[in-house]
Amino acid sequence: MPDPTSNRPELSVIVPVWNGEHSLGKLLPRLFTVLGATVKGATEVLVVLPRGDSATQVAQRAGATVVPFDPPGYGAAFNAGLAASRGKWVITMDADFSHNPEFVRTLWLRRREADVLIASRYVAGAVVDMPLSRRILSRTLNRLYRTTLALPHRDLSSGFRMYRRRVLDDVGSVSAEGLDALQEVLVKAFSQGWKILEVPLFYRQLRGWTGGRLAELSAGYVKTLGRLIALRNSVKAADYDNRAFDSWIPLQRYWQRARFRVIRGMVDGATRILDIGCGSSRIVQTLPQAVGLDMQIRKLRWLRAPGRQLVQGSLSELPFADEAFDTVICSEVIEHIPRDQIELTDMVRVLAPGGRLVLGTPDYGRWTWRTLEGMYKKVFPQGYATEHINPYTRLELRHEIERLGLVVLDVQYVGGSEMIFKAVKPAEAAVPVRPALRVAGS
Repeated sequence: MPDPTSNRPELSVIVPVWNGEHSLGKLLPRLFTVLGATVKGATEVLVVLPRGDSATQVAQRAGATVVPFDPPGYGAAFNAGLAASRGKWVITMDADFSHNPEFVRTLWLRRREADVLIASRYVAGAVVDMPLSRRILSRTLNRLYRTTLALPHRDLSSGFRMYRRRVLDDVGSVSAEGLDALQEVLVKAFSQGWKILEVPLFYRQLRGWTGGRLAELSAGYVKTLGRLIALRNSVKAADYDNRAFDSWIPLQRYWQRARFRVIRGMVDGATRILDIGCGSSRIVQTLPQAVGLDMQIRKLRWLRAPGRQLVQGSLSELPFADEAFDTVICSEVIEHIPRDQIELTDMVRVLAPGGRLVLGTPDYGRWTWRTLEGMYKKVFPQGYATEHINPYTRLELRHEIERLGLVVLDVQYVGGSEMIFKAVKPAEAAVPVRPALRVAGS
């Protein structure tokens, strides 16, 4: 069967014209020259114009494909351009010539370094030529977004970017109507675990902003910021666990760090470690000898690093050989799986005789946990607490561990509420038989 992506252009360049301002007659010829000299494969240039706009002929004469959209707003133009583009890589740039076409070559040559490249005005090596008032407003906006959303990038409002196609397919269309669409797509990409890199740019602003336009843009930015705060503080964010370690909330920060200390103490000296449901926690990040396993690909994307071993898979069907590890960690996982669907024998199967199992979950037999979880649900309704559907008590979990043929060595608590068991697989233990797979509807 032929690959449907085989006839795709290598690169799509999207040039949205959404506010009536453009320099297409100057921009497009230089852009096509750069593309012809830079990209070996096929390319396409999409000029996104309001339906019936007079610039249609200018764009078509230059060789661009015109994509009509229904105003108002940059967000609508952005969505229309992305929907029409077919390239394996996609560049977006402004139509007013503030984005130099020759910089497309830099983005193209560095495309393998990240999933999203930002032509940035605010990193070392960048040069910015624009009025002081605009520079102050732009830097203030970017600092607000960067600080509030806990992002490591400095120029979140740059519209000059290169995206890997898979990122755009993953993120989907934006809901913001104005230039705040730029922040929305970037935050969604980051929250899905895609790697983002800033490349220094020479930027020259050719036109100023009116007071009315500034007021309109500011209102949109505030509205979008509220939605993005909810996303960044939800479990949908790929770096949720990592951020919690340094949380501004003292209790959350204490909890993550106390759990880290307990688990690291229990696995000290192990050489072959499996961390099941690793998420983006500091545990797997600080164990170079560990294999991190998670069902959510966005968390594994975020964790990517040279030498780090990451696998997508499930607790009940571990894709590893028998007795492959001397330590298995499973922390804050089993409470998310319905009791009638959970199967823990595979953890024991991959554990070598004499190996350790570190298994942690909240203790619902303690009133302290039930009280804390109730409060947490009210303060952070999109947090992990809403996903806790399989409550264990200490006695129940101990019986489950002993039923698996393991011997409990220790139990420690975090905050007097979260229990973490350390158990050992006896040296003479037999390899557990993998249970028959359940068939849907049977």
